[in-house]
Amino acid sequence: MATVHEPAPTRDVAAIRAGDELDEPALRSWLVEHLPDLEGGMTVMQFPRGSANLTYRVSFGDRHLVVRRPPLGTVAAGAHDMGREHRVLSRLHEAYDRAPRAFLHCSDPAVIGAEFFVSEYRSGYVVWERVPSEVSTDADATRRIGLAVIDALAELHEVDPASCGLQDLGRPDGFLERQVAGWTRRWHAVAEQSNLPDAASTKALVDEVGDRLARTMPRSQTAGIVHNDFKIDNCQFAAGDPDRGASVFDWDMATLGDTLADFGTLLNYWPDHTLPAGDVGAFVAASATRELDLPSRGEVIERYAGTSSYDLSDIGWYEAFGCWRTVVILQQLYARHVRGESPDPRMAQRGEMVRPLARRALALLGGAV
Repeated sequence: MATVHEPAPTRDVAAIRAGDELDEPALRSWLVEHLPDLEGGMTVMQFPRGSANLTYRVSFGDRHLVVRRPPLGTVAAGAHDMGREHRVLSRLHEAYDRAPRAFLHCSDPAVIGAEFFVSEYRSGYVVWERVPSEVSTDADATRRIGLAVIDALAELHEVDPASCGLQDLGRPDGFLERQVAGWTRRWHAVAEQSNLPDAASTKALVDEVGDRLARTMPRSQTAGIVHNDFKIDNCQFAAGDPDRGASVFDWDMATLGDTLADFGTLLNYWPDHTLPAGDVGAFVAASATRELDLPSRGEVIERYAGTSSYDLSDIGWYEAFGCWRTVVILQQLYARHVRGESPDPRMAQRGEMVRPLARRALALLGGAV
């Protein structure tokens, strides 16, 4: 079982955040029982920048594993599915080498307080506010990173699910209809959980976007593996190589369906500095990567189109859907703060992003904002 890697860069791991602690003795006992070749003392660090699932680097000497569990508090039905993520990552690596290999899944919440899975650890660098110098110091590194992310998505969409045993991961027929209906239900479950002064008008705005998406839904062209949260900071780059994303993370929502939904999600997270600062379209979901000087949306669409035979004339709908879905996710995270379930202070800020992103989604659908 190949889990030993060179000493890891430490910029993306930190001491465990207060409130996110694990039952380390119980975790160690479980890991040693199921991976009997583990030896020595165990140390645990946290990947602190994720917004939802809690992810940890667990080390036995110079051997590193990743342990991942759902967030604290109430979890929406079907969300943060560790069993699904384990299933995907235990197979997808055979056809898509950017997917880290998963080894184990524990469905017993008695071990650490929630189900979790265990995967290989990959050494590398995630791009946030800037390109790490270890990846590249070239003047065009940011542009190359952006194009590499597009290529990584396009390559995923070319994978035949049957080639890695994932042909039954989801039901492609009716995918968009189920997505819009499902995210509508999730929105209604948390829409009222807000202490912001514009909560009522924001709810009406988000409701309108959902209604428009349902009325103007395009016909899906093809089906493939959908990551469902593909963005720059879910990709990892190896030292010295800004031209190829080495790894892609966060597969707990992966399924089979309309792959353009993935592309729309990526566009929703994509900063485009060619847009005027006051343009509602200039507000993007990915605050961590907002300052990156990436290729424009037009260039992104052209790059993706060059690798596929898709008709992208409806891409605005898919971007609006990705934006609206992100609105619901942000409200779910913010609702955990309102309910007092999350110790992460960033969750209090998630609610402030809901309204501007909903306005952007409405504009993409041709509505007045």
